[in-house]
Order: sequence, then structure tokens, then C-alpha cells
Amino acid sequence: LSVLPTRAGLVPFTLHPELKEQLSPLSGVSCPVDVTCQNQHFREPMLVTHRGLSGPSMLQISSYWQPGDTLSVNLLPTQRIHEDLLALRQQKPQSTVAHYLAQYLPKRFAQAYNELHGWTGPLQGYKNSDLEQVAETLGQWQIKPAGTEGYRTAEVTLGGVDTRQLSSKTMAVLERPNLYFIGEVVDVTGHLGGHNFQWAWASGVAAGNDA
Repeated sequence: LSVLPTRAGLVPFTLHPELKEQLSPLSGVSCPVDVTCQNQHFREPMLVTHRGLSGPSMLQISSYWQPGDTLSVNLLPTQRIHEDLLALRQQKPQSTVAHYLAQYLPKRFAQAYNELHGWTGPLQGYKNSDLEQVAETLGQWQIKPAGTEGYRTAEVTLGGVDTRQLSSKTMAVLERPNLYFIGEVVDVTGHLGGHNFQWAWASGVAAGNDA
């Protein structure tokens, strides 16, 4: 039987030392983001941990991420960031990027992220191109994880027995009708929210009823 390569899925990311050190003081801080990788995206909370990044958005995208891939994180997915900054500069020239971030992000995260990128001084000192760069950084924060935490904290296993060899009604091997594979051993992985439990139970019932 063909068995597709297995690895940990729905799992937190670890970070390279420099970014890990920069973000480690924010451990425990969560904020809603939109994360994209491999043409997949999830708009759910991101959690900073002492090891790296977790939370529903990171767990979900980890099932599509491959080693070496870069994550694109929109920290303000509900905002038109560039337009916001242009309007704020016109209405309140003495306001800062930090003031803007504090409206939408947890205070600790907003302050640390602002310091990380060195956004200082009033907005009246920023050119249009400067604000465009700020907006791009906030809307497309590029993160290349060092890896994942692996099976120790993973919720599922990716890969497994190729479904093309199994009956979708009975879970029996097409060429060996008395041999069944169910649940996580099969190359089926669901999103968060109980889908993997449901798959385990449903595939088990299907096989049990047939056997």
C-alpha cells in the first residue's frame, strides 16, 4: 500500500533566535490576524508563545506550511491600513504609528512591534512612500518559521495511507476487502473544530458496520 509521508499538523511554529528573542517578551499576547501560505489563508487569532507562534491561525496554516516556506501575516485584517494612515496624518499630524496601532492591537504588542520597526516621530514627518512601506509591513509581515514544535504539541498527523486505495463507503482496501484503515492513519486531515474527531468516529463506524 502507498503511504504518504507523515508529519505533525495543527501544530505551533518555532522561530529563529533573533525573532524569537524580539517576540519573547510578548509571550501570552494574542491578536486577530489573517495568515497566508501556499495559497491558503486563515483569519483567526495568533498567540505569541515563549517558543514561537501558536493560536488557531498558526495551527491551521501549519497543515499547509512546508519547511522553508514564508508566512505572510496581516496584523490588521479589518483595516485599510494605508488609507487609515494617510487620513490620520491629515487629521492629526502629530499622531504616530504607535498611536494608530494601539487602536487595534493589544498595547504590549503594538508598542513592541512599533519599536521593532523603529517607527518614531509624528506622522507629518512621513512621506507617502514611508506610509506605504509601513502599511505593507503591517499587512504583509513576512515570517519564516524555524520549524514546528512537532508531535509533542501537534493535534493531528498529516499524511498516511493514500485514500485512493480505500473504499470511501467502507474504508476497506479496494484490493484487500477484509483489510480496513480508519482515522488518523489515513491521509485525511481536517481543520480545527472537531472535524478530526468526527472523521475518526465516522470512518470507524463505516468500517465497523461493513466488517
